[in-house]
Amino acid sequence: MAETLPTGSRREIFKALGDNTRFAIYEELVRAATPLSTGEVASALGLHPNTIRPHLERMRDAGLLTVRVDSRGSVGRPQHRYGVSSEAPSLGIEPPAYPLLAGLLANVAAAEAPAADRVASVGARHGRVLAKAAAPTATCGEGLNVALQELGFSPAASGDSRGTSIRFTECPYRRMAEAFPDLVCQLHRGIVEGYVAEKGGSTVVEFATLEDRDPCRVELADV
Repeated sequence: MAETLPTGSRREIFKALGDNTRFAIYEELVRAATPLSTGEVASALGLHPNTIRPHLERMRDAGLLTVRVDSRGSVGRPQHRYGVSSEAPSLGIEPPAYPLLAGLLANVAAAEAPAADRVASVGARHGRVLAKAAAPTATCGEGLNVALQELGFSPAASGDSRGTSIRFTECPYRRMAEAFPDLVCQLHRGIVEGYVAEKGGSTVVEFATLEDRDPCRVELADV
């Protein structure tokens, strides 16, 4: 899983994508099989390269794009080729190959039949990253609720003096979770447990998955 960017970086990214031309450029680069030159992006969008160039630089400055120099360009003028950064956020416009790859990798992992705690430990690493990027003033329950919201789980939190209950009203990985619950749900559990362990102030007392149907949720107890 990609690391979550700090709030300030996310703000710059969304500002960069707020322009229609830059968003069109981003879509073109996300769907491209290989990094594209300024001229190739301009041609695809029917714009002049001089119009495209400052937009590409703005997006690179925001952390959305990476650039490499290709010496195979015209004589004396190496081309700059732009690609989407590995840390750029998903906007649901990845190439069709991505879901296929996810399914194939899930089949490979399932064939190995890893123990649930081993799978959860992978998710826990990402959970700790999320906790480190959380607002320092947020409680563990508040921060986790925000993190799960950003991941697409549409969480609904309720709590009292003893702790917090967070229900997952949506699952962004539902199709994959129903096919591979031992993998996807345990990864999700790991994310939650890693977040809570890193943030502190609470402990996970229960994590209900698709198999529980009551509904999917996490119960936190304040410590």
